[in-house]
Amino acid sequence: MKAVRDAVPIDAVVSEYLQLRNAGGGNLKGLCPFHDEKSPSFQVSPSKGLFHCFGCQEGGDTLTFVMKVDHLSFSEAVERLAARVGITLRYEEGGYNPSHQRGERIRLVEAHKIAAVWYAEQLATGPEAETGRVFLAERGFDQAAAVHFGVGYSPQGWDHLTRYLRGQGFTDKELLLSGLSQEGRRGPIDRFRGRLMWPIRDIGGEVVGFGARKLYEADNGPKYLNTPDTAIYKKSQVLYGIDLAKQSIAKASRAVVVEGYTDVMACHLAGVTTAIATCGTAFGGEHIKILRRLLMDNGSARVIFTFDGDAAGQKAALRAFEDDQKFAAETYIAIAPDGMDPCELRLAKGDEAVADLAEPRTPLFEFALRQIVARYDLDTPAGRAAALDEAAPIVARIKNSGAQHEVAVQLAGMLGILDTQFVVKRVAQLARWAREKGGGRETGAARGPQQPSYDTAGSRPAVSGPALNLRNAVFATERELLKLALQRPELVSPAFDAYGIDEFTAEPYAAVRRTIMEAGGAEYGVQDPQEYLVRVRDTAADDTVRAMVTELAVEAIMRRTVDENYAGEQLVTVRRRAVDRRIHEIQITLTRLGNGGDPAQLASVQNELWVLQQYGQALREQGPAAL
Repeated sequence: MKAVRDAVPIDAVVSEYLQLRNAGGGNLKGLCPFHDEKSPSFQVSPSKGLFHCFGCQEGGDTLTFVMKVDHLSFSEAVERLAARVGITLRYEEGGYNPSHQRGERIRLVEAHKIAAVWYAEQLATGPEAETGRVFLAERGFDQAAAVHFGVGYSPQGWDHLTRYLRGQGFTDKELLLSGLSQEGRRGPIDRFRGRLMWPIRDIGGEVVGFGARKLYEADNGPKYLNTPDTAIYKKSQVLYGIDLAKQSIAKASRAVVVEGYTDVMACHLAGVTTAIATCGTAFGGEHIKILRRLLMDNGSARVIFTFDGDAAGQKAALRAFEDDQKFAAETYIAIAPDGMDPCELRLAKGDEAVADLAEPRTPLFEFALRQIVARYDLDTPAGRAAALDEAAPIVARIKNSGAQHEVAVQLAGMLGILDTQFVVKRVAQLARWAREKGGGRETGAARGPQQPSYDTAGSRPAVSGPALNLRNAVFATERELLKLALQRPELVSPAFDAYGIDEFTAEPYAAVRRTIMEAGGAEYGVQDPQEYLVRVRDTAADDTVRAMVTELAVEAIMRRTVDENYAGEQLVTVRRRAVDRRIHEIQITLTRLGNGGDPAQLASVQNELWVLQQYGQALREQGPAAL
C-alpha cells in the first residue's frame, strides 16, 4: 500500500478532476470536488501527499481521494493506482483476491474498456462496418480521427459482444449491470447492434458508457441510444470529450459546449480542444460542477454554448441560461450561420469557420432577453409592460452590478420605453429583493488557511470540542506549533516531544498532540519524514482527530520565512503560557491554604511556585535556550 501511495503524486491524481493553482507554501488549491463552493478552499500538499478542504473538512491521502471521488473501496483504489504506475500487487492467502472479490465498479469499468477496444477493432477491420466508415467519411472524419476518439462499430447480430465478454470471464450478471447487454428471451443479448459507437469517458479517462448512432433504416430504435444509468454511468454527471478537453479548458479558462459527439470531434479537429458535449440530456447542474472545478470559476473564465438556430436549439439555450447563475464564468451563445452545427460548418466552410464560431459572441443573458422580448407586442403599452415584467428579473440576476445597470438601459431600448431610469430602478429593486432573500452569489467566504472564515462571534468552526477562536492568541499559537510539528518536525524536535498534552488548551489540539506522541513524536518525523504523517494519521483515535491532523498538515504556516527562530518563538510562547497558567493555579492554592495550612504542604507549594517563576523568567529572557 505504501509503495502504491508513494509512487503516485497526489497532485497528479487530483489534477485529473479539478484545476489546481499555487496556494503558497508549496501547496496547491482548487474548487472542492466534494461540495459546492464559490471560492477555492480545497488544498493539496504534494510534499506531504495529503489534501484537505477547509470548507467541508474532507481530507486524507491519495488513496482516500480516489476512494471518495470515484466511490471505490480501499482495495479498488489501491488497484486503480497500482495499475496506473505498473505496480504488480500480491494478495495474501485468504485475503482480497482479484479473481473472486473484484469490486463491482472495477469490473464494470474493465468490461467497458474491453468493449471499447473490441468495438474499435470492428470499425477498423470488419466488412460489415463499412457503413459506419462511410458515415464518418461523409462528415469529414478519417480513420485517424476515429482512432483518436475511440469510435467503434457494434455488429448487427444479437450477441456478438455478449459472447466475447463471456469469453473474457465476465458473468451474465455483470454484463447486465454494465448496460452493455440487456435481457433477451433466451438470456442476455447485446444492447447496441448495428450502430456507430462513441466511448464516453469520465474525467479520469475511464470508459463508463457509450453513445450509439443508428446507421440502418431497419433499426426501429432512436437515432441516438445511450448507455442506461448504471453504477458507473450517470448521464447527468458525464460530459463527452471531457477527458480530452480538460487540460485545454483549465489552461485557457474556457469551455465550448456543443450538442453532439460529431460536433465535439469537429471542434477538436479544428483546433477548438475545449469542446465537450452532454450525453443525451440537457446541460444541467452536475455538468456545471465538473466545468467549474476545471475553470477555477473566476470572473475571466468563459463558457460558450453552441446551439442549432432552430426552435429546439433556442429552447436549449434558454434552459442553459436557467443555470447561468451557478457559474462565476461569463456565459455566451454562438449560433452558426444557416443553423448549421459545428460538424456541418466544418464540412461547408472549413476549420477556420469552426474556430471562429467558438469565439464569444452574444452573452447568454442578452440572447435570453431577445427571445423573451420577441414574444410580446411592443407596439402597445400592455405588451411593453408584460415584456418588462418577464425580462427585468433576468437582468436583475446579472452578476456584475455595472453590467447589470448597462443591460437595464439596453432593455429599456429593446422595449421602446423612453423612461430609462424607470427600468433601471425596477431592475435594481428586484436585485435588492433577491439579495435580501439570500439570493446572492456568494453565501460565505471560503474557509482557507490564508483567510480563516469567522462567524458573527469571530470563531472558526472546530472539528470537535469548543469553537476555536483564532483571534484568541492562545489558540492561534497552539495551532501554529502543531502545524510546525507536523510539517517541519526538524524545527521543533526534540523540544516539542517534551510538551505535555495539557499544554494545549483547545480540546482538538490536545487530541492532535496526543496522537503525535502516540505515533512516536516529532522525532519520528525527523527520522522518517515520508512515513511520519501516514503514521500520525493512522494513529488518530477517530476520523474527527484524523481530519484535524490532515487539516493542520496541509494548512499554510502563517509566516513567509519558516526557520528555527520562528519555530522557537512558538515553542516558547506555548510553554510560557502553560507555565503562567500553572503559576496562577498555585497562587489560588496558596490563597486557599492561608496561614493555617499544613506547613509542609505550604512549603512544597511555595517551592513549586518559586521554581516556576524562575523558569518563566528564563523563558522570557533566554527564549528557546531555556526550554
